[in-house]
Formats: sequence, structure tokens, C-alpha cells
Amino acid sequence: MMRSYRGSTAILGTGMAGLGDCGGRSEQEIIAQAARQAVQASGLRMQDIDGIITSSLTSPWWVMRMAEYLGIQPSFSDSTMFGGSSFIADLKIAAMAIDSGQCHHVLICYGANPRSVPSSSEINRMRAMLDPQPYEHPYKPFNPVSSYALAAARHMYEYGTTREQLAEVAVAARKWAQLNPDAFLRTPLTVEDVLNSKMISDPLTVRDCCLVTDGAGAFVVSSAERARDLHARPIYVLGTGHSHSHRQISCMPDLTVTPARESGRAAFAEAGLKPEDIDVVELYDAFTINPILFLEDLGFCAKGEGGAFISQGRIEPGGDLPMNTNGGGLSFTHPGMYSIFLVIEAVTQLRREAGQRQVEKADVALVHGNGGVLSSQATAILSHSL
Repeated sequence: MMRSYRGSTAILGTGMAGLGDCGGRSEQEIIAQAARQAVQASGLRMQDIDGIITSSLTSPWWVMRMAEYLGIQPSFSDSTMFGGSSFIADLKIAAMAIDSGQCHHVLICYGANPRSVPSSSEINRMRAMLDPQPYEHPYKPFNPVSSYALAAARHMYEYGTTREQLAEVAVAARKWAQLNPDAFLRTPLTVEDVLNSKMISDPLTVRDCCLVTDGAGAFVVSSAERARDLHARPIYVLGTGHSHSHRQISCMPDLTVTPARESGRAAFAEAGLKPEDIDVVELYDAFTINPILFLEDLGFCAKGEGGAFISQGRIEPGGDLPMNTNGGGLSFTHPGMYSIFLVIEAVTQLRREAGQRQVEKADVALVHGNGGVLSSQATAILSHSL
């Protein structure tokens, strides 16, 4: 029987830096700033950190670079790369490392600066060489957008999901962003605005696509026992799950079904909870189709009903299922990989520190990260109590 880590670890301090446009500062600089905030907020010093987990879109040596830059001599380190889902998948890795006695306090961090130091075309060429996708690259698709557009088109065809329903995801995110002073885009947004914006890859317009911003985030994970002595409001990790089924979307078994089914099932089972027990959800919304797929696969609604489920304000401020309460990747920030900010926002909500966007009842939160092209899915369930 698989070992359960339910409630064995807790998240202490969090930190963010360089959001939006970091003015050309390096990735290492803004990550270090976020990391120092997180460590200080944890009641620790940097020399107390003996575990570090981080990864990068550009460097396979990133964990060594950041440990060096932060002055950490870790007894445990990991840089397993699952794309945007990495920093939620990392919660299980941290729990295993702490449980095995390899370390006591794990810093999980990430940052990038694609807005102020743009080099996306060069990076994409390098990734095509280092990570060839032989069934897709010869056709020169405009990825990742075209891959997600393919999934959206299939969902629309198979289940009758409408463009307006996709647009409602972006509109809800913007309404949350308007309550968040740190959000990159806070101007009003309507369904019509989304539908009439520039087409990127049919059926997705520019407002169906995530932002391109700078930003860094960090948080510290410790054992639940140590956490209670260090922080007044530790946030406990009740359950985690991770699954991946493909690398290229051309090899995805079903364009409307993601590995979130498996990751969500594992997280709920370990936590001993069900979707109806969740008060707030933070889902990786790189594109508007993503939350619709994830809500279905995580069990919040039946397959094919996601479009109708999010309609009529359900996921907006004041709705039945508050979702992406910081504005999400669509309106808050998105520096290449986003899931670290999902964890930070969930912790902020559970600690009742979210200001105007605070969800009234926020006792249990679900965070869900997406990596690749609907490839890698990671789920975690967090709570302020065991």
C-alpha cells in the first residue's frame, strides 16, 4: 500500500518579486528576492534551509545555480522538470525528503523574466533542438497555443462548449484581478472583448491566452511538527497527486481528458476529501480551455459539462466556487511556468490575508498545475487545519 504523507508537511512563509516587469533584473535576482521573503516569513534564516527544489525552462543546472547564488549548501536538492506543474508536484518530493530525514526545511522557488528580457524565439529554437517532437515539429505548429486550440475545438465539437463559455473564464479571472493590486491586467473585460480580440489560433483569441510577464515566487516547506513551532499559521498539505500521459499533444489519448483525473483522484484519496469539501480552487489557466477540462477531470462536474458549470458567475467573486482568486495566469502573472503562484495564492486565502479578494469561507483549497501541452498534471489539497 502506498505511503500516505497526509498532513506530514506544512507550508510556512511565501514570497514574490519582480511581478509584471522586473526592469531587466536577472532571473536569479528576482528569485533570490522572493526566496529571502519566504525564508524570513518562515521564522528561519537562509542558513537554516537544507533542501532546495527549483527548475527552469532554460537551464538543466538551475538548482546548482540557485543554491550557489543563495549561499545554500543543501543536504537535499531536486530539479525534476515537469513544466508548469513542477512546483505542485514538488510538494510530494519535499514531503518524501523531509520524511526520510534528508533535510528539515525545503525552499521551493521559481522565476523568469520573459517580458523585460524577451528571448522567446531563441529559447524555442533551442528547445526544439534539445527536446525534439518528431510528430509535430516538421509541421511547424504555433505551439503551445495551437495545441490548446486543438483541445478547445475538440471539446466544443464533442460537447457543445461555446466560445462564450471559454470567454467567461477570462472574464472571471479579470474580475478577481481587479481586486488584486499586484495583478498585471486590471482593466474591465467583457465576453465581447474576449471574442473580438485578436485571433491567435482558432478558436483562441489573445484574451484566451495567458500573459507573458516577469515574476518570481517562493515558499518554504517543513515538517508539520516543526512548522507549528515556527509559524503562527502553517498551511498543511493534506494530499498530493501527479500524473502524465504524453509529451506531444499528437500522442494524447483523448484531447478532452487530461491526466488530472489520476492526479486529482490521488490527492483526494490521500486527503480523505471530495470536491464538495473544497472552498477555493486555484487552477493553471494558461488558456481558457484549461480550467474547464480540469474542473471536469478533478470531479467538480461531469465530463462535457465544464462550460455550463463555470457559467453564470459560478467562478467569479461571490460565486459558488471561487477560482483563480488572484486573477490567474490570464490576468495576474505568467512568467513561463505558473504553478508556484497557485500555491502562494491558496496559502494567502487560507491565512485570510487576501484583502479585497478574500473568500469568506476558505478552509480547504485545491491547487492544480499543468505542464507541457496538457501533459503533466499535479494536484494538491491544502488546509489551515488537519
